[in-house]
Amino acid sequence: QVQLVESGGGLVQAGGSLRLSCTASGRTFNTYTVGWFRQAPGKEREFVAAISGVSTYYEDSVKGRFTISRDNAKNTVYLQMNSLQPEDTAVYYCAASRLRYGSSRPSTFGFWGQGTQVTVSS
Repeated sequence: QVQLVESGGGLVQAGGSLRLSCTASGRTFNTYTVGWFRQAPGKEREFVAAISGVSTYYEDSVKGRFTISRDNAKNTVYLQMNSLQPEDTAVYYCAASRLRYGSSRPSTFGFWGQGTQVTVSS
């Protein structure tokens, strides 16, 4: 079992940046696929980005703006978010899977954090 804790959310003006962190407790976390998802009020949970081995994956709307990375020594995965827009406003969740990345569906990730709020004002 792995436990995930997100941090770094907050209120930012349009065009600004935030860096989210996902810190895990499990000693095997570095072998997991890790994804970021977001959920806005009234909408389904949406895939944002994932890192699996040496590969990264992004939802089209965030390509070129968001970057996912990991620091294995800190058991932490980051989501650097630049050029934020109001439509990026959501609760952002970190999730992990023991499997190689193959699907952006939330149900393929078995471990989830509690989320961190990102609000982008116009």
